[in-house]
Amino acid sequence: MNIFESTKMAVKTLTANKLRSTLTMLGIIIGNASVITMVGVGQGAQRYASEQFESLGPNVLFIIPGSDEARSRSLNIPRTLTLEDAEAITSQVPTVDAVAPQLQAQQPITYSNKRSSSLVVGTVPDFLPVRDFDVEQGRFFTDEDVRRSAQVAALGSDVARKLFEGADPIGQQIRIRNLSFQVIGVMESKGAFLGDNQDDTVFIPLTTMSNRITGDRSPYGREVTFISATARDEASITAAQFQIANLLRLRHKVTIEDDFTIRTQKDALEIVGNVTGALTLMLAAIAGISLFVGGIGIMNIMLVSVRERTHEIGLRKAIGASQQDILVQFMIEAIILSAIGGVIGTGIGTAGVMIVGATTPLKAGISTAAIVLAVSVSGTIGLFFGVFPARQAAKLDPIVALRSA
Repeated sequence: MNIFESTKMAVKTLTANKLRSTLTMLGIIIGNASVITMVGVGQGAQRYASEQFESLGPNVLFIIPGSDEARSRSLNIPRTLTLEDAEAITSQVPTVDAVAPQLQAQQPITYSNKRSSSLVVGTVPDFLPVRDFDVEQGRFFTDEDVRRSAQVAALGSDVARKLFEGADPIGQQIRIRNLSFQVIGVMESKGAFLGDNQDDTVFIPLTTMSNRITGDRSPYGREVTFISATARDEASITAAQFQIANLLRLRHKVTIEDDFTIRTQKDALEIVGNVTGALTLMLAAIAGISLFVGGIGIMNIMLVSVRERTHEIGLRKAIGASQQDILVQFMIEAIILSAIGGVIGTGIGTAGVMIVGATTPLKAGISTAAIVLAVSVSGTIGLFFGVFPARQAAKLDPIVALRSA
């Protein structure tokens, strides 16, 4: 019997038992769909995280207080960075283009009878180029505003919308912690960063924030929450990181353990990439288990099929069918089940990825490699788990098969 006839007979057998064939394919369908969807979602999470960190600004370095070890040992964040540190970096580190210290805290914001609890950020004019923010309406505060601790504010787009509901906020007076501030600008929408809404923010001069809102001063000087800086170009990032570290060690008289940590945009992307990559592999591995279960389902159903078709196998052998003919037919049945299941599962998985991409912020995309891998694995599983029942069928003695029928 040739391959064409064996395939024809296998298809006829499978279509004669539609429900059993469908249930047999179910494990493969679910496995393929799960692998493709999980890999697509994982890769989407990686792309989303990369875009989020790129939105922080070009060639950015973040200087945060305390070492990693110190923060891990205590819940209290050390207060070691100051405005004077930021000014020293600006004047003494040649590879740095701009520096933006920040002092921030959640504060109540009111206008008329409207109220918003928003993040208030005290910073300097260089915040705009360092963090890649733009002003949509009005202006940002100036160096002169910082020097005289002016009570002026630039609103994030969401704060402006909540407080003024479409009215022009420029020139109006808002209150932050019972102090009056004149609105001088509205920022362009920046969107969320890892779940935090950057548009629900009010920007004021850093000196105003320190002197009149938080009153925070550390033993080292005027305290800041962290310092952002931009290197002159991508090639200068490593040099800037080294020079800033040496300068702060000298200023803080560090001898054993740094009381600060410097993170680059690349560092953050690598950390997030490692986490999301590991998560993607874990999700794909969990989903791959269902492919294995589907293969076991194919083997079980085909073993049952061998027992049910003992009489048929005996008759075919009695009229001249060889062991190879029986083996090939059962193998073809297993391959057809796994291939059809793989195709259907691929379609469902692709649709799932498209739905996730359309309904969530994740930039989920269809991974060709995941599709090829899932279909290849499902086909291999069908072949592998079909071997044993096919060999069982091929080894049946025709006399014994006819007697037991």
